[in-house]
Amino acid sequence: MPQPSPQVTAAEISRIAGVTRATVSNWRRRHDDFPAPTGGNESSPLYDLPTVRDWLATRGHAAATNAAEELRTTLRLHPRGSVAVARLLPLVLAAARRAPDELTALAELPDADLVTHADGSAAQLAENVPGPGAVHFSPDDTAVLRALALCVRDEGGEAALGVLAERELEDTAASGTYVTPVQLADLVARLVPGRPASVLDPACGSGSLLAAASRRGAGELYGQDSVPVQARRSAVALMLAAPDATVTVHIGDSLRADAFELLTADAVLCNPPYGDRDWGHDELAYDPRWAYGVPPRAESELAWVQHALAHLEPGGHAVMILPPATASRASGRRVRMDLVRSGAVRAVVALPPGAAAPFHVGLQIWVLQRPEPAGPERKSVLFVDTTEAVRAGRPGDDRSSGVTGTSRRGGGPNSGSPRTGRPTLDWPVLSETALTHWEAFTEAPDEFTDEPGTARAVPVVDLLDDVVDLSPARHVRVSRTDVEPAELAREADEARRRLLARTESLGEAARSADWRAAPGPSPREWRTATAADLARGGALTLLRTAPETREPDRSVSALPVLTGGDIARGTGPTGDPTGLRTESAPVVAVGDVVVRAVAGGGGAMARVADEADEGALLGPQVHLFRPDPTRLDAWFLAGFLGAEENIAAASTGSTIVHVSPGRLRVPLLPLEEQRRYGEAFRRVNELRAAARHATELAERTAGLLAGGLTGGGLLPPPGPDGSSPAGTPTHAADASA
Repeated sequence: MPQPSPQVTAAEISRIAGVTRATVSNWRRRHDDFPAPTGGNESSPLYDLPTVRDWLATRGHAAATNAAEELRTTLRLHPRGSVAVARLLPLVLAAARRAPDELTALAELPDADLVTHADGSAAQLAENVPGPGAVHFSPDDTAVLRALALCVRDEGGEAALGVLAERELEDTAASGTYVTPVQLADLVARLVPGRPASVLDPACGSGSLLAAASRRGAGELYGQDSVPVQARRSAVALMLAAPDATVTVHIGDSLRADAFELLTADAVLCNPPYGDRDWGHDELAYDPRWAYGVPPRAESELAWVQHALAHLEPGGHAVMILPPATASRASGRRVRMDLVRSGAVRAVVALPPGAAAPFHVGLQIWVLQRPEPAGPERKSVLFVDTTEAVRAGRPGDDRSSGVTGTSRRGGGPNSGSPRTGRPTLDWPVLSETALTHWEAFTEAPDEFTDEPGTARAVPVVDLLDDVVDLSPARHVRVSRTDVEPAELAREADEARRRLLARTESLGEAARSADWRAAPGPSPREWRTATAADLARGGALTLLRTAPETREPDRSVSALPVLTGGDIARGTGPTGDPTGLRTESAPVVAVGDVVVRAVAGGGGAMARVADEADEGALLGPQVHLFRPDPTRLDAWFLAGFLGAEENIAAASTGSTIVHVSPGRLRVPLLPLEEQRRYGEAFRRVNELRAAARHATELAERTAGLLAGGLTGGGLLPPPGPDGSSPAGTPTHAADASA
């Protein structure tokens, strides 16, 4: 049966040809012979890849921008796609062990010789890379074999691995296949005291945690994963990253089919699957690993915790990345109680959202230690909350100038910009916070000095209550009784001063214009046009992120996303690009008008994008209007598009109200008059922002004052006659008496 031809998006065509997406759009409009779409939809068409390559070749654009893209494209053309990927992974290691000139010569071999060489290389690595033992290639594979050799030569083995694993990893993303960020993997490895020689990861994924352990000096690396492509990729990646280490990786479910049943390692590092109810509860009910109690069906994470402890040498440490519910779910209380009572739980570190997938959840790091026979009694558990330590101030947020504000780390996929308003993780600060407290705790647990709001050593006996809640936020939260009254009074006074300054700014915003009545007894009337009409006339361009496409554009996946919530709250882009099919997502520019696609919930409906929004991807629930500045003023457009009556007239639905962007109406006014209205709308936006910031600061100040009063750190103000509360000394002489 003939295989269907692979299809590509416009974004992929731009990468293949080495041009921008705008250039591809121009080709589509200007060249009648440009290939017609063969799939997709009007907003995100798909094109036949062989036809596109032939068309590009006739115009001198046949070469991909780099060797990695050429390998990706060649794989798309391969008749057996994912089958080719599974067989090619070991060849990355074989190619990486060769010199660049050898790889050049290899790519130039005749087809028959190239296939023979690939068969021999795969056979030599059969014992090192998990999977089928005998692998044979055919003439159909020669194009991808050559592309692989050149990709390793030009881009390196890791780049080639990433390209090969992309498609299969996408297929398993829904089941929880995620890559642990390098910064988090390094922190996890550093939380293991000393330098363990042997390290196991029973859910190794792509090998990030084991690679971090190798950078810390571990010479024996053991991994297992139930996803074959992950296990194979992990084995190859580890042998590339740690050529002197002993690497052993197996395919299989570690809970049901433990490949290392007799192994006890110096350390276990793991980021296991979350929320898996089909982990083997019934068939493993009497498993000897459950030394702390049989994990309930809904507590697969506690099964992984006990699996890790069972594979440790006495006194060895396990460091695990777990969801926050593991620390507090009622169903896991008995297991948590035995873990705490035995001293197996040493520390729990709370991470801020965005540290790892799923990015909207604040994950936790559990540090565990296998109890030693006749070992020291472990009387306390350390709790660290890094959320405040890495909280970045948002524009207009007075905390950005306080002690909780931190610098932002530049560069990398997890970094942000001070302009965006997106919470940004400062990994050096996060890591230092966790490690400093952990190291102080391990050196002298009984002498550990608590840091209110960040770290606290809690006695084991205090944890063994009816809930056994191990959530760090519950144990480290600042109580006003922990703060000296003088310091509390100073903090409250500073908060009141900031509030007064903010209210003065609010007053200035309210007084910033002379609002006059329109002449005549009736409101002003004008001719209007729909946004669809203005778009057809070229006065504006209407853009929106398509809800579904085939494949994400990884070249921009690190960008933040502007959401409808950001527009309502007046913040910069805070959305997560994970899962967003970005080849159809417009990039926001200064001067664009963004409108929420779903009405309701309060807050602004529209605004003009500024420098804080520039470069962000447009979220799926936002409409973008890009005006021609010679015909439309941006703030004029935003003011009328976001008007309550306009939104109501252009919306459909009852429970969820969707805005139809083309039906929104705009007055037809001369540009000079538009600018006067635009300036007025801009001032209204400033007033709304000032009011929102003043409200937030007022709530924060009121909470501080109320907490100080109830905690005993603050006294009520003196009465009208200057008297103090009953029983409170008013003079030094009274106090001494």
